[in-house]
Amino acid sequence: MERRELRDALHAARVPDDYYRIEGVHEPVPTPTDFLFLRRAPDGVWETGAYERGAYEVLARHPDEATGCGHLLHLLV
Repeated sequence: MERRELRDALHAARVPDDYYRIEGVHEPVPTPTDFLFLRRAPDGVWETGAYERGAYEVLARHPDEATGCGHLLHLLV
């Protein structure tokens, strides 16, 4: 699964748009107060985590986009 497929799967599962952020694919405006995220780290791995109270907390690091997408899907559905 890649990021656009993840976005489609979350939409199909009726997960509210402000519950998550997917770098380059789904970045809600205005930025929600709290959300789960998938992003690419500077070292090239993919990170999933939570944004709360103005701070990002990485929950897991993944070797590829597909694994990161699967983890965020699992967290939200």
